[in-house]
Formats: sequence, C-alpha cells, structure tokens
Amino acid sequence: MRKIGNRLRRNVWLTVSAVCVFSVSWLRMPVQTVCASEEPVILRVCNWEEYIDLGEWDDEEVITLDGGTVIFGEKPLYEEFEDWYRETYGREVRVEYSCFGTNEDLYNQLNLGDTYDLVCPSEYMIMKLMAEDRLQPYSDAFYMEGDANNYYINNVSPYIRETLESNEINGESWSKYAAGYMWGITGVLYNPALVTEDEASTWEIFRNPKFHRQVTLKDNVRDSYFAALGILKADELTDDNFVRAADYRERLADMMNDVSPETIAQAQELLNGLMDNLYSLETDSGKADMITGKIVANYQWSGDAVYAMDQADTDGFELKFAVPRESTNLWFDGWVMLKSGIDGNAQRQHAAEAFVNFLSRTDNAVRNMYYIGYTSSIAGNESDDTIYEYLNWCYGAGEEDGDIMEYPIGYFFSGDNSDKDYILEASSSQIGRQLYSQYPPQEVMDRTAIMRYFDADANKAINQMWINVRCFDIHDVPMGIRVALLALLLLIIWLFYRKSLSKKD
Repeated sequence: MRKIGNRLRRNVWLTVSAVCVFSVSWLRMPVQTVCASEEPVILRVCNWEEYIDLGEWDDEEVITLDGGTVIFGEKPLYEEFEDWYRETYGREVRVEYSCFGTNEDLYNQLNLGDTYDLVCPSEYMIMKLMAEDRLQPYSDAFYMEGDANNYYINNVSPYIRETLESNEINGESWSKYAAGYMWGITGVLYNPALVTEDEASTWEIFRNPKFHRQVTLKDNVRDSYFAALGILKADELTDDNFVRAADYRERLADMMNDVSPETIAQAQELLNGLMDNLYSLETDSGKADMITGKIVANYQWSGDAVYAMDQADTDGFELKFAVPRESTNLWFDGWVMLKSGIDGNAQRQHAAEAFVNFLSRTDNAVRNMYYIGYTSSIAGNESDDTIYEYLNWCYGAGEEDGDIMEYPIGYFFSGDNSDKDYILEASSSQIGRQLYSQYPPQEVMDRTAIMRYFDADANKAINQMWINVRCFDIHDVPMGIRVALLALLLLIIWLFYRKSLSKKD
C-alpha cells in the first residue's frame, strides 16, 4: 500500500510538471519562475551538548503511559520539527543545529562572530545578554493562549512562568525574552556507604578533611563561588531569625549574590584553601568519577545527579543527592533569540518561536527528559496530564514497594502544593534519590536562590578572583623557594651554554 501511494504521488507530480512546463512555454516565461517553491527558512540553533533527544530508540524503550499516550523517539527532534513545521505552516524550514560546552563558550562564540538565531543559555547569561541589548523579544503572538500550536505558553509550569515573569533586568521581565527549557537545583551527589546524609547536606563537605582528595567542585567561577558563599555565610544562612524573616527570599538572593570586595577576597582565600582538599575541579567528569568510585562526593546539577544515580543502579550500587541546608541554586536554561541572527526577518523569528513551541509539546518534553535526564519546564495543563503521567510511570509506587509516601508536587504543576491532583504516591526510598532530584520538595525550593547577572566591574572582579584560584601565583611561593628556583634556572642555562661551547670546539 505504501509503494502504491508513492507511485501514485510520483505520477501525479509528473503530470502536474508536464502541464506546468507546457503552460510556461506557451507564455514564454522561465519554468522556475512559476514552478519553483520558496527557499526554505534556515534556522540556526545552538544548544548545550547532549541536550535534546536524538531519537533512534530501541523498540523496548517505547513508553506507554496510563492515559494511552505512546512516547517513542525515532529521529532527532530538530529533524522532526522540520516535518511538523511544513505540515503545520506549509513552508520548508531547515535547522542548522550546533552545540556549546559552557555559557562562557557560547558568549565567546558570539563575540567571535558566530551567528545563531536561537540559543539556550543559563539564567545569568540570559540576564547578561538582556543587559547588553542582544536579544530579540518574543512576539505577542507567541504568548496567545488561544492558539493551539502555542504549546509553550499553554504548557509551561506555573512555577517556571512566575519565576520568569517576576524577575527583571533594567525594568524588563525575563519572560519577554526567554522561554524556559530545563530547570533544576544544585547539590551534593554522594556515596551513602562512605558519606552520611548530614555530612553531604552542607557546602562544608568540600573542606571536610575527612574527605581529603575525595571531593570535586565545578570548574566554573559561578558555581564554585556560590558554594564558597554557602560556606562563608553558613551561620547567618541557617540562623532561625534569618530564615523566618518576612523578606527571607530577597535577603537570601542578596547574600548568595554578594560581590562586595571584602566577600570576593574572602571567597578567594577560602577557595585557595579548598584546592588542597579537592580531588579536582571538573565540568563533566564528576559523574564518571562517582560511578567508578574515584571520589565520594561531587558538586552536581540535579539532572546529572539523576544520570549518575541511574548508572550506579545499573552497576549494582547506590548514590544519593543531598541539598545543602544553607541554600541552593535554582537554575534554568532558556531559549532566547539573538538580534544578530533574527536580524528583523519575520519568517526566521516565526520559525524560531515555532521551534520552542514544538519542543514544548508534552510528548516531546517527555522525550527530552527521558533522553537527557533533566527536568523540563513544561508541566502540561488541565486537559493534558502527559508530564504527570510520565512522572508516575517513572516513580509511582508499585505493589512491591512496602513503605509508601505522599509526595506533593503541586507547586510545579498547578501552582498550589496542596493540590490533591498532584500528590504522587511513591516509595519512601525516593527521598534523596531521582524523584527528589528532579522535583525537589517545597521546603527545598523555599531556600533556593538564582545566580544573578553581575555588572562589568563585579564580573571582572570575580573572574580575576577565579584566575587567582585556578592559576599558579608566584607571589604565593615563599621567597626562599623562589630564590632557589631562580638559581636552578641559571645553573641550567649555564650548563646549556657550556655544552654549546664544547660542541663548537
């Protein structure tokens, strides 16, 4: 039947082509003027590495949810978008998809002249690009809830939506320029056989001598600076009067984004001291080092923690995730359009907004979560419970689970954490595990702070601080050792000179 259909379409096309050529000849006009279709829209997308479903799922990976929805990744989502866009809007689009490794890498690429239409940086980089007036705002049409193809605004979590709408840069809401993609928190991935929950539930673990050369921090200034502030300000952050203050969230955000010269100097001294206790600074190798047992605790993003726990389960041992009692970072990655790429082209902007909407369809959000392990900003809506059904498919209690708990997550799905429709029955063993990492409980979310954008002076100061921490500083070497090294260098030069003279003789 499929071959017959293809053959039929081919015959129809040949007939239409013949008529077209005849008509053009008769009118003495070039064939391509009448018959050629529009050039495809080229959409240049740059995303984090391994941060979208690339398809090619095995047959046994098919996900069938309670509501009957079937999830299966056949080919990369950005390729499926091309098909969907053509079917939905009647125009060809071709996605040029590329990746970056860190926010700073992306920023450098842009400054070196790389041109993209749609990119997916983290919150503080979005703020930086907003402050530099480099972003194209989303159109009013993108936010029209009555449009069935506007999957983003119809499906985004109330929690994520409120976060983006209530935060501003230069008087403009983040939501004007950014659409949430993935989100999460940071914490400590640890081996419970060697580290207690109490030891892992504080930023102090990274200078705990008990774990000398067995812990890792992130090799980027923002995450490591955040951890340093958690250690420096631990007493105040955990003080009852501070935690119960009416303006706690505002004061918490101010404290975890303190860039006063005194605090930066203290953070540098602290981080310099931590370097001796660390196994290493890392960006992506921490997961593997935890799985292979090289280290016992690792500063980790929640999505990578889920990946590591899944892999450890496969290998027959357990890892867990703890959130420091002092505070944790609420992060999100969001889609933003660049003025330099869109360049006033309405078709390109329409394709970029459609790409965000396509990824925000609930089945596609599930595909991404399944593939990369991170948590989508998409929650669904009253008529589409696909995301919650997937959560129940992953973590809902089964008959074999003895100790069952009620796990409320209404804050994310409906905006009300007491909403009975979003109280998941799960195994109590999920505390500190995958469910806890992907959808932290309300009490954890209450002590989150977002990393803010720093102005040029503050950014320069903390970057210099990080250089001082990361790089060898000759001023830290005692004078006696410096003199000895200089003498050794002079001796090597003298010997080399003598050897050269002897060769000439």
